[in-house]
Amino acid sequence: MVYHSSFIDDDEITKACGCPLLPLKTHIKGPAPASDSDKADVVDEAITFFRANVFFKNFHVKSPADKLLIYLTSYINIALKRLEGCRTLAVGTKAIINLGLEKVPVPGEPGFPFPGLFALPQSPEEAELLRNYLKQIREETSGRLLNCAYRTNGTPNKWWLAFAKRKFMNIVIL
Repeated sequence: MVYHSSFIDDDEITKACGCPLLPLKTHIKGPAPASDSDKADVVDEAITFFRANVFFKNFHVKSPADKLLIYLTSYINIALKRLEGCRTLAVGTKAIINLGLEKVPVPGEPGFPFPGLFALPQSPEEAELLRNYLKQIREETSGRLLNCAYRTNGTPNKWWLAFAKRKFMNIVIL
C-alpha cells in the first residue's frame, strides 16, 4: 500500500498548475509560505515515505498533495542517483548543488518528468510561480536529504544510497 500525503485538499492553499503550494520549514527564499518548525511538512513526508514508496510501480492520487509527493519522490530518486558515486559529504554537497543549478522544467516544457500530472500553466506568471516553488522545494529537499544520505562523520549511509538503484514508477533515471 502506497503512503499518501497527510495534507488534505484545502481551499485556502494557493495552487499553481494544480500543484498545492504547501508551507515549508525553510530558510530558502521563495514563494512557499512558512510552516511551524515543530510540525512535519511535505518534504519531511517525502523523505520519510521515500524508501517505502519507491517500490511501487503505481501511485493512486488521492489529493493534490499526493502529486507533489510523487514529484518529490522522483526528485529524491534523482538526487540519490547523483550521490551514488560520492564518497564524502563534501563531494555529495557539490553534486547536490550542481543538481540545484539545473533548470527546473514546468508542465508543458521538455524535461518535465510527469506530463499530465499537473495542469498546463494558464499564464507565464503561473508557470514562473510553479517553477520558483519547485526550485525552492527541491533545494530544501536536497539539504535535508544530505543529512540522511551521509552520517555525521561525512561517510555515505549505505542504507539510503542503496535506494539509488531503485526505479520509481518504472522511470529510468540517467
